Amino acid sequence: MNQSTTTKQHTVIDSPYGLLTLVADDDGVLCGLYMTDQRHRPPEESFGDPAPDPEPFAETVRQLDAYFAGDRTDFDVPLRLHGTPFQRSVWEQLLRIPYGETRTYGDLAQSLGKPGASRAVGLANGKNPISVIVPCHRVIGSDGSLTGYGGGLPRKQRLLDFERGTALF
Repeated sequence: MNQSTTTKQHTVIDSPYGLLTLVADDDGVLCGLYMTDQRHRPPEESFGDPAPDPEPFAETVRQLDAYFAGDRTDFDVPLRLHGTPFQRSVWEQLLRIPYGETRTYGDLAQSLGKPGASRAVGLANGKNPISVIVPCHRVIGSDGSLTGYGGGLPRKQRLLDFERGTALF
């Protein structure tokens, strides 16, 4: 389906990491989850109208609430990842990183069979349209350092600490 002809709707929910904007396409499939002030966040007008009822988002909100409560470590809501074939392949690899673990950009490039593509993996990671659920926060630099995160490095650190059970709320 052509993205430009897709009708979208959105809702905004609160979380321990600030407001989250959830975006669903015309058949109710989640295609965006954006943090406030997120780098590469599309313009608000691209999110469509506010959802008249919570139905397209009810299960996503339930699973996010359980995740933030520490009762859920993975998600099984339907996702529609709009991007280039390479970006989608990177995002699919992100979904394979277990809760509480990290991988480097080089690890992801290697898993894609493109060991020299660490930088391209980083660029694709930064354009992930469904943060938290597609866990781009679990990707770190080759030296173990936190590197770029669309939601900001403090949020990335908090998410990693939360998943490792070391968060201080």
